[in-house]
Amino acid sequence: MSEEVDNYIGKQPSPQKEICKELRKIILSTFPRIVEEMKNGVPWYGKYYIVGLKDSVNLGFSVQGLSSEEKMYFKGAGKLMRHLKFKTLKEIQKKKIIELLMLVDKKAFCEDK
Repeated sequence: MSEEVDNYIGKQPSPQKEICKELRKIILSTFPRIVEEMKNGVPWYGKYYIVGLKDSVNLGFSVQGLSSEEKMYFKGAGKLMRHLKFKTLKEIQKKKIIELLMLVDKKAFCEDK
């Protein structure tokens, strides 16, 4: 785990701090070998990022290689990245997030070949 990411999360107000911690835990437990780093001022995990905003937290996903239907699981209209938005801890559905992390990882793996 990155000390820089610890510092980033530690500076977030509540409930963003707790949401960031939970999302980080989900990513790291889903991909124990994933590289955690700060990039563009926010925590990055390969094809995923976490950003604390004024009243919410976004969990971003690379959507490269996803079908139009698969992209509909996410918010935003970006060609490369889209996100899920969380305003409370209760909104986090761990099983659904893991499914989406795995979907993006699988599509990214297929593209790398």
